[in-house]
Amino acid sequence: MKNSDLTLDFSIVRELRKRAGMTLEDVSQKSNISIAGLSKLERNQNMVELDTLYRLARVFGLSATDLLNLAESCSAHAKKAECYTSGPFDFERVNFKGIDCFYAKAKAGEQLKKPEAHGDEFEICWVRKGSITITLPREQHTLTPGQALKFDAALEHSYEILEDSEMVILHLEKTHRF
Repeated sequence: MKNSDLTLDFSIVRELRKRAGMTLEDVSQKSNISIAGLSKLERNQNMVELDTLYRLARVFGLSATDLLNLAESCSAHAKKAECYTSGPFDFERVNFKGIDCFYAKAKAGEQLKKPEAHGDEFEICWVRKGSITITLPREQHTLTPGQALKFDAALEHSYEILEDSEMVILHLEKTHRF
């Protein structure tokens, strides 16, 4: 079977093992999986059972789900940005599972009181040029180039553009807490 025919690619286990500075023997001892079994798994010559996946993930400080996700998505995902205008903002947007990335430009004197695309997520605004004020229910923050603010996007909030500005805005699902 060719690697390109696989739905899951467990060669990621070899990469994790080498990054951790571990040998097959080290992983075998910590996971109670035979060296031969690990070697076959790293070469995609063996199917993995749920118990094996769980024990192997623990060796690398991962959940079984995290390891499975790595095996499933070992290649990069490219997307093209979409461009649109919303209120005073000109946006370029790229979204991936769990994260929306916005590059925004706005002119001085503009304000946006009901930013779109909000769910139960965190929002990060990183000012690259200009200055803005973000108003939340009990606080207000003025940001200048190089400054960023993280807050719960479910909170009522507004952006006031103090100078012509460019910013990066990220929306992160709360399941991806940091």
